[in-house]
Amino acid sequence: MSAPRLGSIESGGSKFVCLVGSAPERIEAETRIPTGRPGPTLARAIDFFREAAATSGPLEAIGIASFGPLELRPGHARFGHLAATPKPGWSGVDVAGPFADALGVPVSIDTDVNGAALGEGRWGAARGLDTYVYLTVGTGIGGGAVIGGKVVRGLIHTEMGHLTVPRIAGDTFPGSCPFHGDCWEGLAGGEAMGARWGAPAEELTGDVLSEALRMEAAYLAAGIRNIVYTTAPQRIVIGGGVAAFPGLFPLLRTELTATLAGYPGLPEHSAEDFVVPARLGRLAGPAGGLVLAAGAAASARPSPGTGPSGGTGA
Repeated sequence: MSAPRLGSIESGGSKFVCLVGSAPERIEAETRIPTGRPGPTLARAIDFFREAAATSGPLEAIGIASFGPLELRPGHARFGHLAATPKPGWSGVDVAGPFADALGVPVSIDTDVNGAALGEGRWGAARGLDTYVYLTVGTGIGGGAVIGGKVVRGLIHTEMGHLTVPRIAGDTFPGSCPFHGDCWEGLAGGEAMGARWGAPAEELTGDVLSEALRMEAAYLAAGIRNIVYTTAPQRIVIGGGVAAFPGLFPLLRTELTATLAGYPGLPEHSAEDFVVPARLGRLAGPAGGLVLAAGAAASARPSPGTGPSGGTGA
């Protein structure tokens, strides 16, 4: 059986990454579209998939891993719409509907971080596991939890970046979160690092960089402790620009062991493969879109014993 032809979108605040394929190593076509006004941006993405279908054959489904916040409750009147988002002009926009209407294929949507979690679970650093957490530590902090093979969401998707973490003694930085000030993201996101040290995190050097990494490891470990105790993950995968700093992961593992303080005493929590870097890099989100699309395609196929329309066969 040939691999399905799927469409994937990672819609971010700065760009839409659109691709056609079936796996990260099987990408037929790809484009990047700057995130401008909603109408033109969505229209350009739709045109990309129309052209791909006309050139190489129809797509089975589209998966969208989008910036948020999103309405993701099935059956809700505004399913697939953005809620109040800091991206100018995008609050309330229907992200999923235009693709379904224009392309006539099933469309599945989730957050960008949940998409990255699914991608890392299928092809990346969490492959073979059914309960894990993916964190992105970039400008802010976001997290997606997969428990028993399913992404966790309810009234809203998870917002792990807004967890409360204890302050490091002597840290007087007020925090950068516009809602909570010194939440996890407000103390340990890339924006917070830049504001605290007076320069973007990637420009720090010498003793300042060493101290910044020490504090970052301590704050990340404090948040991860909350995640360990509430979701019981088999592994925590971390992506994003801040996570790419050399030397961060050994410091983070040491700090996590210290903050867990011997409880519950599992050797797995101090193992090198418990907190690990993401493996898919820039393709984590688009790979998640492929996972979402594959699920939408499978759900749309007639079950055995049913007719082409999905009704019961004679």
